[in-house]
Amino acid sequence: MIAVRVRAPHSLEIIAAERAEPGPDEVRIKVASAGICGSDIHILHGSNPFAKYPRIIGHEFAGTIAATGAAVTALSVGDHVVVDPVISCGHCYACRVGRSNVCANLEVLGVHRDGGFRSEVVVPASNAVKVSRSLPIPVAALAEPFSIAANVLSRTGCNERDTVLIYGSGTVGLTVLQVAKLKGARVILADPDRRRLDRAAQFGADRLLQSGKDNIPASVAGENDGLGPTLVIDGAGVPALLEEACRVASPAGRIGVLGFSPAPCNISQQEIVKKELTLVGSRLSRRLLPEVVEWLESGQLKPEAMITQTFSGSDAKDAFVLIERAPEQTVKVQLDFS
Repeated sequence: MIAVRVRAPHSLEIIAAERAEPGPDEVRIKVASAGICGSDIHILHGSNPFAKYPRIIGHEFAGTIAATGAAVTALSVGDHVVVDPVISCGHCYACRVGRSNVCANLEVLGVHRDGGFRSEVVVPASNAVKVSRSLPIPVAALAEPFSIAANVLSRTGCNERDTVLIYGSGTVGLTVLQVAKLKGARVILADPDRRRLDRAAQFGADRLLQSGKDNIPASVAGENDGLGPTLVIDGAGVPALLEEACRVASPAGRIGVLGFSPAPCNISQQEIVKKELTLVGSRLSRRLLPEVVEWLESGQLKPEAMITQTFSGSDAKDAFVLIERAPEQTVKVQLDFS
């Protein structure tokens, strides 16, 4: 058995892993597919402020139940599952009001605790979401990134009356696009990379704008009867975009922020108050994985084309090199531990 570990910033290693037995309320999962996320890259480079080292990374993973704890009744050996990486205390204010994703004592697998880039992993049974055997496990592993999109669109109340502007057509932008389309919204994607925009068109974008070539504020000004987008999502994590989002959003519009940059940005109070904008942050997912699994199982989401490359877990270093050296060739790179 192996695991992919960041020993310290800039040091990725493949190590031998030992088998652990699940506690009474835990399950042991034989990991099959695990997706590499931008936050894994940030942990590798030491730019994730929440990570502790050394750390077995990986928080987007799915597999098969190999063993269950004595108190586990809802899952059985052989079940296919995807894992919610968010572990919360259940007692703090955020947990009591249903916002466990911002728990005061939050721990995330692959960040605060060792994660799923390994042959087998033990997790709380409550974090394992059963999936149909008819759903390919690599597709099931996409449920976690889609839950991020589901969370921000839940926070901002996306619906069929919305015109949504998404900044960034990377993995985050593509997942937000697909969930917004599922909810019936009109969706505009803005990104500086033409190739990424062309890829976004394959996932149902209604309109594509190339940042740096198209004037984004002028281009979207005519939307929504000349009022601008009703919902703006920062899927790029660029602080300067927040100021522009406030300018382009429609009166009574909403803005969802997903980026984690500590850099400040200039936001006009006047824009927020004049248009009574709603500005919300969105972090991780508030127990939305079961709903995303239903979308995948029913075919409402068909994201298979997002998986652009698959590497053996033992070749994880090569996968990280590809993502960093040729990002235009990748959307979701997965590791196979089966």
